[in-house]
Amino acid sequence: MDMSEITLTHDLHTLRGEMRVNQPMKKYTSWRAGGEAERLYLPADLTDLVEFMQVSPPDEPVYVVGLGSNLLVRDGGLRGTVVILHARLNDLRLEQLKEGVVLIYAGAGVACAKVARFAAMHGMAGAEFLAGIPGTVGGALAMNAGCYGVETWEIVERVQTLDRTGHLRERIVEDYEIGYRHVALKAEAFTPVKEQKTGFVINEEWFAGGYFKLMSGEEAASRRKIKDLLDRRISSQPLNLPNAGSVFRNPPGDSAARLIESCGLKGMRIGGAMVSPKHANFIVNTGGAAAADIEAVITTVRKTVKEQTGIELQPEIRVIGNPRIHRDSP
Repeated sequence: MDMSEITLTHDLHTLRGEMRVNQPMKKYTSWRAGGEAERLYLPADLTDLVEFMQVSPPDEPVYVVGLGSNLLVRDGGLRGTVVILHARLNDLRLEQLKEGVVLIYAGAGVACAKVARFAAMHGMAGAEFLAGIPGTVGGALAMNAGCYGVETWEIVERVQTLDRTGHLRERIVEDYEIGYRHVALKAEAFTPVKEQKTGFVINEEWFAGGYFKLMSGEEAASRRKIKDLLDRRISSQPLNLPNAGSVFRNPPGDSAARLIESCGLKGMRIGGAMVSPKHANFIVNTGGAAAADIEAVITTVRKTVKEQTGIELQPEIRVIGNPRIHRDSP
């Protein structure tokens, strides 16, 4: 056990959340695949998460995960601590901005679909598309997730963030570079912090919540819109098998699914991972797929589409962790 682990274990006595060790990440990702996390922390709430960041050694790798719906953890697992936000940072409330305009604050661990239903229930329009995003608010903010032509940051008024030192701040939309499935903090908006004892430069920052600006609407109309959207998802996407949603970004003026299908890749499989016959931009776990199987399908799809069309597909999903190390490796 290294000194970072000793320090972390000792300081956990001051926290209210739950620490688990050697946790299989397939339990925490929508692909139901992946290796073990060395440690996994379930914070009690945002205050507890702040304290966790404050007591974590600066050299401790930390990964923040919501529903794990756009994440592939390699079979060799992760060193460090995975923090699970889903159902933990779950504040959801209304805040009046001005007449006719209402903000909804949603913590990073709230499922996007829950925000859509909450807005509809309170007669707010503009968040219906969130019902089609299979993730949490934190993930939607981090990648500007979208559905059927509407993107998350179109309704963001401001966000709450948490950095590696446990410092909470509010940021405005202008602090970020925002694009298609891309969100990045502008260099001038962030000043890295040097940890005094170790000299480590800490520059990680995560979304803790978001304030969404919506207009007054009609509950019945919003519920119909949500139902129509969900019906479209059910009819067009392979929701009966573990998946991570759309795997690739749509190239400008084209569709990743169309390109993949045009290359004859629907139904192509490696191990337990397969390009869905129902939607070519989905890779499904048909049962017992290793993360390596899924990553191999991703690599094969990218290579084939590049060779046949000249277009290099860019993944929407994030791949982290170590490849499996075999016992007979040199």
